[in-house]
Amino acid sequence: MKIYIKYMVSLRCKLMVKHELEKLDIHYISIELGMVELKEAIPDKILQELKTNLAKSGLELLDDKKSILVDKIKNIIIQMIHYSDEIPEINFSDYLAEKLDYDYTYLSNLFSEVKGITIQHFIIKHKIEKAKELILYNELNLTEIAYKLNYSSVAHLSNQFKKVTGHTPSYYKKIGEKRKRNLENL
Repeated sequence: MKIYIKYMVSLRCKLMVKHELEKLDIHYISIELGMVELKEAIPDKILQELKTNLAKSGLELLDDKKSILVDKIKNIIIQMIHYSDEIPEINFSDYLAEKLDYDYTYLSNLFSEVKGITIQHFIIKHKIEKAKELILYNELNLTEIAYKLNYSSVAHLSNQFKKVTGHTPSYYKKIGEKRKRNLENL
């Protein structure tokens, strides 16, 4: 049996879910972002208790098929951008369609209908968040970041970065360094 959990997007969330499952003595096979595979079906009373406990942590059990599919889309994108070493070379649309075994047009329309944002905009937002993180770590230069995030050029990354954040990557880096210095001087 599989259960799907909304807002489960980080390793910390996985640990929280694991804790709740163990607290309720629910046996599981695996815990992935947004999904838990259980060894057996669990009684409704325990499922309700799990739902209540997860809600206290800001997580939500999903039960309608559209929400589950949208959450799967989000989790694949988050996993791909934030937790994978390399972003696939193929188009995101092909990648999602292949991973979920649905037509991309259907996935795109469903995602836009439920989230009020296109898949492409969701991907861009997450790629820029990852770029911000990489800029602040200061381990990679902008060319390497653009390559890592599968941008065609530094200019393309810089343009999207400015559209999303309102700042250029170099300005963002300066702000980050200034904040670090200010914190160190406290």
